[in-house]
Formats: sequence, C-alpha cells, structure tokens
Amino acid sequence: MSTLFYERTPFDILVRNFFQDASTYSPLAETKVPHPVDIYISEKGLSFDIACTGIKKEEIELSIQDNHLKINYNKPKEDPVDKDYIHRGIAKRSFNLGWKIDSKFDLTKASASFTDGLLAIQVPFSKGSELKKLQIK
Repeated sequence: MSTLFYERTPFDILVRNFFQDASTYSPLAETKVPHPVDIYISEKGLSFDIACTGIKKEEIELSIQDNHLKINYNKPKEDPVDKDYIHRGIAKRSFNLGWKIDSKFDLTKASASFTDGLLAIQVPFSKGSELKKLQIK
C-alpha cells in the first residue's frame, strides 16, 4: 500500500483549498457585504453614487470636515414586524462612510442630490486642477 494516501483532516482541506486558484475558499473578512457605492471621475470632477433604498433623504447626514467627506445613516429602531417575511433582500441597515478627498477637488463647492433612492454627490475640480485633454502630436 502506498504512503501517498492518507486520511485528510479539515485542516488539510483548508490549506489545500487556500493554495488552489479555483478554490471556493474565502476568508471570513471577505464575507461582509459592503454598502453599494460607485465612485468615478468625470469631466465635472469626482462623483459618488450611493444606494439608499428605502431611506428618506432627511435621515441621511452629510458632513465635510477639512478634506474628509462623511456620509452617515442610523437605522431607526423598528417597531415589531407585522409582516411574515419569506425573504428579506432589501438592506436597510445603518452605514457610516467616509473618504479623504484629494486637494485637486474642491469640497467647499460639493453638491448633493437624492433621486429614486440614489444619493449623488458631485465634488468639482479645484481651480487650476481641472481635467485637461491633450492632443497627440
């Protein structure tokens, strides 16, 4: 009988899966679902699109301090649920988001709008650092 075959313990399987590219192993740190946010740079400046499904705009707190943009929502305590849920897929959990914004953007001229459950924040370029397009010679 060959010594290549041995009883595999859960630890052996964990280590084997960790080093295989096609493994379904995922560390616990990656199982947390982040809040859905899109951040992109356009010709106007820096843009944030933040999903706020089922949240009223009055419940969202936006603040700017120095070069930090902060967005906070504290979920109110719910009354006893009178619904018999089969599935709850709409996340209405609290979130506290924040970003340090580069000096090439002017946070003092930032604007925000709220439409159809999407919070859109626009931070324009600061003077002298606008996006410039160059032509190739």
